Amino acid sequence: MRDTRRDLVPLREATRAWFRISLQTFGGPAGQIAVMQRELVDERRWLGERRFLHALSYCMLLPGPEAQQLAVYSGWLLNGWLGGLIAGVLFVLPGVVALLGLSWLYVAHGDSVIVTGLFLGLAPAVLAVVVQAVIRIAGRALRRRSLVALAVASFVAIAVLGVPFPLVVLGAGIAGWLIGRHGALEEQSEPDDGPPPLVPDDALHHVAPTWRRNAWVLGLGLAVWVAPVLVAVLLTGRNSVYTDQGVFFGGLALVTFGGAYAVLSYVAQSAVETYGWLSANEMAKGLALAESTPGPLIMVVQFVAFLGAHRDPGGIDPWAAAVIGSLLTVWVTFVPSFLFIFLGAPYVERLRGNRALAAALAGVTAAVVGVIANLALYFAVHTLFAETSRIGGEHLGLLVPVWSSYVWQALAVAAIALVLVLRLRWSVLRTLGCCALLGLALQLTT
Repeated sequence: MRDTRRDLVPLREATRAWFRISLQTFGGPAGQIAVMQRELVDERRWLGERRFLHALSYCMLLPGPEAQQLAVYSGWLLNGWLGGLIAGVLFVLPGVVALLGLSWLYVAHGDSVIVTGLFLGLAPAVLAVVVQAVIRIAGRALRRRSLVALAVASFVAIAVLGVPFPLVVLGAGIAGWLIGRHGALEEQSEPDDGPPPLVPDDALHHVAPTWRRNAWVLGLGLAVWVAPVLVAVLLTGRNSVYTDQGVFFGGLALVTFGGAYAVLSYVAQSAVETYGWLSANEMAKGLALAESTPGPLIMVVQFVAFLGAHRDPGGIDPWAAAVIGSLLTVWVTFVPSFLFIFLGAPYVERLRGNRALAAALAGVTAAVVGVIANLALYFAVHTLFAETSRIGGEHLGLLVPVWSSYVWQALAVAAIALVLVLRLRWSVLRTLGCCALLGLALQLTT
């Protein structure tokens, strides 16, 4: 549903711009947001910098991939709901196609010398990328001692006590709100230093929020979102891998606050230990593939679903099962982003300056640091060592490596990747490419 204003940016021109943007979305959400800001604000001047950052701040409040949601939101501002739909679909489409092909390559030829060598370099390099994410987010989020304590508590909760990720997020939000009540957390204001936009703010799309519109958007959005999962239940049963993946990843889309890194620890533990769709080492490899393809990092769930459905096809061709599982997972993961934007965009101005909401978000962001630190630990012990153990119990307690089982090739590549990322400040894609070649060389010479 859209207003009656004439689009100042032609839809065809906007579509070409979104396609161009979709081919440059490497490097995680920070790089993706930077690409959109350069294209939409600096070069094309369709949006003002302050308006762009205002939209971003609200996308950060939502569960799901904030960069893709920002694309949907920006497309909606420029061309209504159709513009938002085109922007959001094109934002993820190249990554879906690329990761589908790479998943097939891994399953079909994963035991070849070349593929084994490439992953020997890629998996340890991912550890360096995750460590970099911890450092970057900690530098921005942990401005007060109370937030540092909250980050540490979140790490202990998820790494040692086994508290489910959604409860960690909820608890962090409540804690942040309480911290804000005793002293408001600082809000950083961004200057509007960009060029003046060609499309004035009052010419951007907007609609009046009404109960009728909300019911229409919510009803249609929920129907579109859950329909493929219901089909999977009817055709394959409640206990099939397709139903499990649809329900699990659909629920995950509602709790992925703080970006992909924050939720990947939960995904890894559930996919590996609960469902057995893949191994921990394969999870690290899937993350490496997602890092090296365009689109949101959460696209790694497509790789997880591909492997899980291929290994438990439920009576159909394994390759067809893998494609069905991966596309179903992509669907339930990204459709909620459209629903959140189309439903909430008319209200975002009313939330501006809400200090209680900002304080709760600060608590969630602080917890994200602890959750990502747990992800780094999880990948480190499974990538750099052949064996692991748990201090404190079989399911609770801290996961540690068996020190004598270290893999020297992985340790060497990880050390080099850390230097490239942290010291030389190489880009993610460049680091992964270098480490992939290094892993291939090690595989061929040992």
